[in-house]
Amino acid sequence: MDIREETRGDVLVVTAAGRLDSNTAAVLEAVLPARAQATPKLVLDLSGVPYVSSAGLRILLMGAKAARAAGHKLVLAGLSPSVREVFDISGFTSIFAIEPDVDAALAGLG
Repeated sequence: MDIREETRGDVLVVTAAGRLDSNTAAVLEAVLPARAQATPKLVLDLSGVPYVSSAGLRILLMGAKAARAAGHKLVLAGLSPSVREVFDISGFTSIFAIEPDVDAALAGLG
């Protein structure tokens, strides 16, 4: 799992690439909850993530909880069809704001 971060205006964009599973979840766990708590507007770009396991969903949920607790916004962007299906089945589509790509997420955050 590779993680990149860049700031676009007042929004932090965190880009993840690679499988998000029990072997790689710790990489995202080291970044996402802390950034979600510290950053008022965060976009997590998952366009480079072809697979998310239950371990990956747990880390995403930790990020969502950290953002909500701080009154911040976390938007997911670029879910592949297979990752979107996992979100639909698990009910995570009701937990997260999800946009088709980073530009749409940035526009939604204003």
